[in-house]
Parts: sequence; C-alpha cells; structure tokens
Amino acid sequence: MKRVSDLSVKIFADGADKAGMLEMYANSLIKGFTTNPTLMRQAAVNDYRAFAQEIIKAIPDRPISFEVFADEFDDMERQALTISSWGNNVNVKIPVMNTKKQPSYDLLRKLARAGVKLNVTALMTLEQVREAAAALAGGPASFISVFAGRVADTGRDPVPHMAEAVEILRPHPNLELIWASPRELLNIFQADAVGCHIITVTNGVLKKLSLVGKDLHEFSLDTVKMFYNDGQQAGYNL
Repeated sequence: MKRVSDLSVKIFADGADKAGMLEMYANSLIKGFTTNPTLMRQAAVNDYRAFAQEIIKAIPDRPISFEVFADEFDDMERQALTISSWGNNVNVKIPVMNTKKQPSYDLLRKLARAGVKLNVTALMTLEQVREAAAALAGGPASFISVFAGRVADTGRDPVPHMAEAVEILRPHPNLELIWASPRELLNIFQADAVGCHIITVTNGVLKKLSLVGKDLHEFSLDTVKMFYNDGQQAGYNL
C-alpha cells in the first residue's frame, strides 16, 4: 500500500480548535484547513471575526476556508466579501443552497466574477457539482466540497460518486474537488485512488495516520492486550 507521503490527494485539516489547528499546521502533511459554523460553535468560538483573523495570522501560508452564516443571498454576499478581505489564503465557504432550498449558483457566479476564491459546500448530488462548476468556470482558484461521508451514511457507495465528480471538474483547471466529511482513514486512500484533489479530515481521524501500514498481526495483539488490561484494571472476577 502507498505511504501517506506518496499520496497525490492533499489533506486538509477540518476543525475550529486553535490548539488542534496549530498542531496540524506543524505537520507538513497538512496542506490546508477548513472550518464551518458548527465546528466553531463546538469549539466555543464566540467572536467569529477575531477568531478567524487570529488563525489567519498564525497560518498565513496555507489555504483556510471560513463559511458565511447568513441565509439570504444579499447577506451571504456581504459576508463573503468581508471574509475574503481577511487574507490571500482565504477561501469563502458558500452553501450550495440556503435553508429555503434556493440554489446559490447565481451568487457563486457573481462572487467568482468579483475575484472571490470560494469553497462551495454541502454538495451531495452530481447535478449540484455540474451546476457549481459551471458557475465557477473561469474564475479564481476555488473548491467544490462533496460530502462523501454523508453520501455513504445513506447506504450509497461514495467511491464511484466521487470518481464521476472528478470527471465533471476535469475541464475546469481552476477548480479542485474536496472529499468532505470522511468517516475513516481509509477514505484518504479512496479519495487518492479516484483522483480527488483534496480530502478534509478531522483531528480525530488524522491521529490515526501513525497506523498506516501497521502489521495486522501486531495490531491484533495490541487489541487483545487492550481488552486484557481493561479487564484487569476493572477488577473483574468470576
């Protein structure tokens, strides 16, 4: 199997905990970062602007995506222009639709023409990929995030789904496909195999990188030792 250092897919750390982000910044395997309002709320971020600008100052040389949190497109546009102004390494995350099921393609097109680097998020369907790609065609370098993990949660195999998404983006050199919401380390290798450009990975999954290539017999033994030690420490007896 490939070593992680030999993979073509770029690994972006997904999170909003400053300490965790800086830990991943020290890892040369991590090529960028993504956040979202849910992750920021979980990390107890209270001041959106202050947090974002602090992170951009600490991580000035790798892509970082920050998401708008408005629901009306006029407000999304205003927030996007503000977020974009914070740094050259910033991509603005725009959801593929708002809560009223209204697609955001017109806004994507408008922002791309204004030179805003985007990260279109929460895509699931291939039709969404086609529409988003058409809206961003010819614009600045941007990302399209397909939530492959959530596709898998519905019982669908995300691998052929993502392989087709790669082909949809092939005519657009300014666009990179993100395999978003992975559920396990294996997804990194699956994303690489289908030619996906980027995969976003949480710190919890990234901490498993040391297991890549581990001897399975030794892994089996480690697991047996874990069960035994926990039984001993619990003081069980029969």
